[in-house]
Amino acid sequence: MKSIFTLLLTIAFSICAIANVSNSEKSILLKLYKATNGNHWNVKWDLNAPVTTWQGVKIKNGNVVGLNLSNNNLVGNLPKEITDLKNLVELDLFKNEISGTIPENIGKLQELEELNLSFNKLTGSIPNSICEMKHLKVLMIFMNKLSGELPSQIGNLKELEVVSLFNNQLSGELPASLYNLQNLRELALSSNNFSGHISPKVENLASLKTLSLFDNKMNGEIPFNIVKLENLDKVNLAYNSFSGRVPNVLAKKNGFNLTMRNESGVAFKLEVSDSTKGILAADE
Repeated sequence: MKSIFTLLLTIAFSICAIANVSNSEKSILLKLYKATNGNHWNVKWDLNAPVTTWQGVKIKNGNVVGLNLSNNNLVGNLPKEITDLKNLVELDLFKNEISGTIPENIGKLQELEELNLSFNKLTGSIPNSICEMKHLKVLMIFMNKLSGELPSQIGNLKELEVVSLFNNQLSGELPASLYNLQNLRELALSSNNFSGHISPKVENLASLKTLSLFDNKMNGEIPFNIVKLENLDKVNLAYNSFSGRVPNVLAKKNGFNLTMRNESGVAFKLEVSDSTKGILAADE
């Protein structure tokens, strides 16, 4: 009987140990709480209760693996210590009032698969270290005030499926490495200040379903080999300064708009090419 009681105590202690997080990780969560005005969150944490009861905190094997605090009135800056949650798989802070910059060392989150900082007030550039997050599948930082260029090594993120950065102030040309993302399904970069051409290497984006470059400063001809993207369903390239003819196949895609604008801001429409000629040109 005594041995059974001891066994039950051991099991209970083990479960408790697994459920609770380390003091260091709890300390990081508390810094986030204080830095973002936790006392005024829509759903507050009871700091006297176990971390396992805290809204939006997902724990596995004693580690914080998920933080989902979307639409919760977080106001303030992200503490740099948040990047020490080394087992984090999901970080979702969508639709809050977070300002300041993205921590420079965010690349320390080596296990992260989903990053959503959209609909906040973030400024500054996207840190280059983000290209070190080798398991990242979803990168969503749309509707902020980010500036600067896309990290040149973004193509290192081989598992990326979604890049959604629309409604910022990002600029420069699309990095050459971007066209190496063969698992990319959605590329949404509309309403920024991107310039330059769409590379013919766009045909490498074999998994792409949605392409949105609407309202930028891009120019040159739209590559005919874009018609080789068999999964491409939705395309919006309007209100750039693209020139030349548009493949008929592309013009028929959902959301496609022929309206462009010249250097003076005057709108004009691209012409649509014969579909047969377009396919032949793409195969050359």
